[in-house]
Amino acid sequence: MLHKTAIVHRDAEVPADCEVGPWCVIGAGVSLGAGCILRSHVILEGPSTFGKKNEFYPFCSLGQRSQDLKYAGEPTFLEVGDENTFREFVTVNRATAKGAKTTIGHRNHFLAYAHVAHDCLLGDGIVMSNCGTLAGHVVVENHAVVGGLAAVHQFCRIGTMAILGGCSKVVQDVPPYMLADGNPAEVRTINKVGLDRHGVEDEAKKALQAAFKLLYRESGLNIGDAVVRIRKDLPDLPEIRHLCEFVERSERGISR
Repeated sequence: MLHKTAIVHRDAEVPADCEVGPWCVIGAGVSLGAGCILRSHVILEGPSTFGKKNEFYPFCSLGQRSQDLKYAGEPTFLEVGDENTFREFVTVNRATAKGAKTTIGHRNHFLAYAHVAHDCLLGDGIVMSNCGTLAGHVVVENHAVVGGLAAVHQFCRIGTMAILGGCSKVVQDVPPYMLADGNPAEVRTINKVGLDRHGVEDEAKKALQAAFKLLYRESGLNIGDAVVRIRKDLPDLPEIRHLCEFVERSERGISR
């Protein structure tokens, strides 16, 4: 299932059950898993590895060299898991530093024109809407949603099940389970819809709502004091522990 107009480098690994459509280019050092589909006009460069059943739509380009001006041609990598969808004109770059890699997990959905820059680390089940952009070294945890035209500053982190509103400008970390919106983005409330969709228990949702109030609405509490109160006053649930640990590890500070 290799179209006659496709160009596949002799050093690329393409299983026989992959579909490679018209005018696709697969470069040296690219390794595809079983069942991948390249619709047409897709460019994959290496060193890059892709897991099983990834689907690439026209004009997306993955594995190109870092756009970081510090990059001087060192060997860097892109590693992608299984069952991801890359829609039209999506771009994903390899890392910058020698031996480093950009990493994408499983079952993520990248809508048209989304961009993932060098050294990013993405988990599973993420949705990046049209024109969503991640600068270098951004971390996005599982089941987060990046709204259309949202832009995330380098070294920021987006927590589990967090959602960024469309056109948001993110310059600090967005804690797990929260909804952030604005320019610059501010955390507005918990991501109620996302929590419902992922089957989070009512007890955890109530605890997260209380944690949000302590972090963002309780006057006289700084972030450290709020985390202490959350650990002391709220149930010891996995969601609460993850929220506290995320906030405590923040280097850029959390979006307020």
